[in-house]
Amino acid sequence: MARKTAKEVVTEKAAAKSRTKKSGAKATPGPLVQLIALKVKLYSRKSIWRTLQFRGDQTLDDLHIAIFEVFDRFDPHLYEFQFGKKPMDRNAVRYVDPMINDDPFGFGNDDDAPSADQAILASLGLFVGQKFFYWFDFGDSWWHEIEVVSIAPELAEGEYPKLLKSAGESPPQYPDEDEEDDDDSDED
Repeated sequence: MARKTAKEVVTEKAAAKSRTKKSGAKATPGPLVQLIALKVKLYSRKSIWRTLQFRGDQTLDDLHIAIFEVFDRFDPHLYEFQFGKKPMDRNAVRYVDPMINDDPFGFGNDDDAPSADQAILASLGLFVGQKFFYWFDFGDSWWHEIEVVSIAPELAEGEYPKLLKSAGESPPQYPDEDEEDDDDSDED
């Protein structure tokens, strides 16, 4: 069975909905939107993960913000998404933090990678089972593996993204921070 892209799934459902309207059957009320569920794992500790659901019209920047929040981060840093076989794949398609493209000094984006705030999830050709990577904080290098869990046109109720499931406690953003706090208390 061939994998279907997000766009193909939505197109098929829209065609089925159109046939339903023509046949006189009752159509589903309200707007159907593409909902995409993504499982985000810490690359170094895959037992720590979060499953998030997004509307297809949201962006990779929205995904970044959600990951930042659900992994209890507090200090913003640059980030990028990589669509390749592994982290730092030389052939990966990259989407970068919008601040990299706005760098007036030209230090950030040397290959004109597209901005994450312009990358709409439904337009990325995602398919169920696909994996891609998120790199947060280029100094401390927090790597995440993201797997597409489901793509379906559904009624979108409430605000998105939504946290669907989670496992494991988020590690501190700066792992040595707790040790430094302990050292400071010894000086009293």
